[in-house]
This record gives sequence, structure tokens and C-alpha cells, in this order.
Amino acid sequence: MRIDAHQYFWLFDPLTDTWITEEMKVIQRNFLPNDISKTLKDHRLDGAVLVQAHQSLRETDFLIELADAYKMVKAVIGWIDLGAEDIEEQLLKFSGVPVVKGFQHNVEAEMDVDFLMQDSIQRGIRALTQHHYTYDLLIHPRHYTSTLQCVASNPDQAFMLDHMAKPAIEAGDFDAWASFIESLSVFPNVYCKISGLVTQVDGENWTFNDCVPYVKHVISCFGKHRVCFGSDWPKSLVAATYEEVLSIAERCVEGFGEVEQADFWGRNAVRFYGIT
Repeated sequence: MRIDAHQYFWLFDPLTDTWITEEMKVIQRNFLPNDISKTLKDHRLDGAVLVQAHQSLRETDFLIELADAYKMVKAVIGWIDLGAEDIEEQLLKFSGVPVVKGFQHNVEAEMDVDFLMQDSIQRGIRALTQHHYTYDLLIHPRHYTSTLQCVASNPDQAFMLDHMAKPAIEAGDFDAWASFIESLSVFPNVYCKISGLVTQVDGENWTFNDCVPYVKHVISCFGKHRVCFGSDWPKSLVAATYEEVLSIAERCVEGFGEVEQADFWGRNAVRFYGIT
């Protein structure tokens, strides 16, 4: 099974989706499975992992509804209030919904550098572990230290690093990011998505070579069995077509053997998220 491990769908609302600015006008509209299903088929991709684009329980329900209607949806990574007192009750709501494989929070937007180490959040992550849910890490550089502490404190929790921690490629900020990646990759319970790169470079003048050292470093650190492809579509459309995003990954894994190719393009994501 070949999987795009990071996609979004939404019904655009200018009042609530304020993060989609005028500079992102190309994605100021609805995006649903029919908008991408043919493209996936054309590139021999069997489906996608949907990730929450709005932090609400209604968003998780919306993604579940899409999964019920479209076979291409192989997994849902929803949102849940990790810091809530009733975290156990919230998780039980999804216990009978097998397509929900895990959750994500937009830690990137949290100004507290120790957000992930707050007692309430740690309690929530322990609940995820107990109920066998994954957790996608979407972070900012200010969260590097607490992310490492969080992962070290939860050795039985399956973590997926989204967008390679969004390196500041355009600014050429490599060393601090590379050191973080090296430190994080030591933990065997952490995987990494090769995704989100085109939004971290010069949107008009980026080239494949801008991305190469970052992808190569991630693969060198995590190895070929803990990385997977994610398009970040449709957010990626602000900088590139789906085919251009795909080509970056294809060129970076050209040296992989047949088994390693199959792992990268699907089996690693299938194994991590428990997709059947």
C-alpha cells in the first residue's frame, strides 16, 4: 500500500480560517477528497492520512465523516484537548472508530517553550499511550528542548515528527535544526515525515537543491525505516504543485532499494499508524 501520510481537507470559512491569509489566496476555498483522488491514483497512491486543520472536536468528527464516505482516507489524525480533565472520556468516544489512529496539537503556535511538558499535557500523552493512539509533533524551534524531554519521558508513546520540524530553509538555518534532528532520532519510538518543505523555502525561487541537505540529514539520522512521504496538500499549493512535491521525495530516495522504496512510500506509515 502506497500512502500520502499528510493531507488536509476543509470547508473554507474566512471568519474562522484566518490562518489562511491573502498571501495564501490559492487555498482560500474548499478542499475535499474528490479534489485529489484522481491525482493520487495517477501516481499509484492508494490513499492518505488526514490530519486536523482546525483545533476542535468537531474537526475530528468532520474527518471521520469523510473517512466514512471515501475509501481513500486510510487514517485520521484528529484533535483532542490533551490538557482536559476528561481526557479519558474524550478518548473513549473514539474507541469504536478504528480509522482514528492518533491526534495532533498545533504546538508550533504555543508561545510556552515548555508546553509539551506541562503536567496536564503529560497526563494527556500518557492517556494516548494507554489507549494506543499515536501523537503527531508539530513544533517550532523554541520547543526543541521540551520536545526532547517529552519524548524521553514517554518511551512507550509512538511519536511522528511532522514536516521534519519545519527547518527554516529560506533563512539557511541548518545547524541548530540538524542537531535537534540528530538528538530526536535517537529515540526509536519517533518517526519522521518528509513533508512540508516547499513552504519553508522561497515560494517563488525555490529549487530541488534547496531541500536536499535537509532530507538527506533526516534520512541519515532516522534511517530508511522510520521516514515516510507526506505531501502537506493542499497547504503545499501556496508554493508548488502536487507533482513538484512528489518529485522532491522521489529524487531524494532514488538510491533506495526496492524494499526501502516500499517502506518509504507506504509501509512505514502503515506500520506506524496501524493502517489495515
